[in-house]
Amino acid sequence: MTNAGVDMKLEIVVIPVSDVDRAKEFYSSLGWRLDADYPADDFRVIQFTPPGSGCSVIFGKNVTAAAPGSVKGLYLIVSDIEAARTELIGHGVKVSETFHHAGDTYTGSDEPYLFGSVRVSGLDPERGTYRSFASFSDPDGNGWLLQEITARLPGRVDADNTLFNSSSELAAALRRAATAHGEHEKREGGKHDENWPDWYAEYIVREQAGKELPL
Repeated sequence: MTNAGVDMKLEIVVIPVSDVDRAKEFYSSLGWRLDADYPADDFRVIQFTPPGSGCSVIFGKNVTAAAPGSVKGLYLIVSDIEAARTELIGHGVKVSETFHHAGDTYTGSDEPYLFGSVRVSGLDPERGTYRSFASFSDPDGNGWLLQEITARLPGRVDADNTLFNSSSELAAALRRAATAHGEHEKREGGKHDENWPDWYAEYIVREQAGKELPL
């Protein structure tokens, strides 16, 4: 039996590639951190980590028997999908337009791993968390998916361990808190809230933990 008290952190995803040096050049061009490149006579492993990620990818020679390009639906979670898409395009990556889903009928997308639902062009109309996407592939066709998440569903994050992986992610959370706090002050008669730092902190922690937000 698995001991529920033991941390089990997913740290490595293996992706199959046909040309190791070409793949290394591609992932380097994304600005991902190169952690390792260990060559040997019959073996080579390269490891990259996306910015702010606790999980890395590895590929190389004799690393996996899977067919090159066969891995699909690798999720990259971002707090601002438009900014992430713009950054990738700046690195020369061919990224799809943003899209969201409507309905539950598969309509023949060339990316069936995207929930199999109707794919609608553009950002989610309400910019809801978990609802806006964009996709791209590496030179072998391994498929990556950007997903915008601004607040986690309840129970997904321990409120006692609120974390931000980058300054831009924290800044986005502060902007959302500022907007919500402005509405809070309006409800309080427009008076300046001297305890706004406490309100901001409570809002950000609750948002990340998926709990009911303060009013």
